Amino acid sequence: MNDDEVWRKRFRLFAVVRLLGVATFLLGVAIAYSDLVRPGGWPLVGGILAICGVIDAVLAPKLLKRMWERQG
Repeated sequence: MNDDEVWRKRFRLFAVVRLLGVATFLLGVAIAYSDLVRPGGWPLVGGILAICGVIDAVLAPKLLKRMWERQG
């Protein structure tokens, strides 16, 4: 596998991880403020999910980068 292929795969994984974090955040907001799960919304569950999504979108790519730097 050449260097370009490695970086292309890493970029795709980086983007997918970040998008999953954003999707989780948006799902949390939808659960908190809409009738998606129960009538009137569910702020507690939605808030927890939204916070997890933000943490995932921000920290997971940094952890991936650190892992790739250790691999060489």
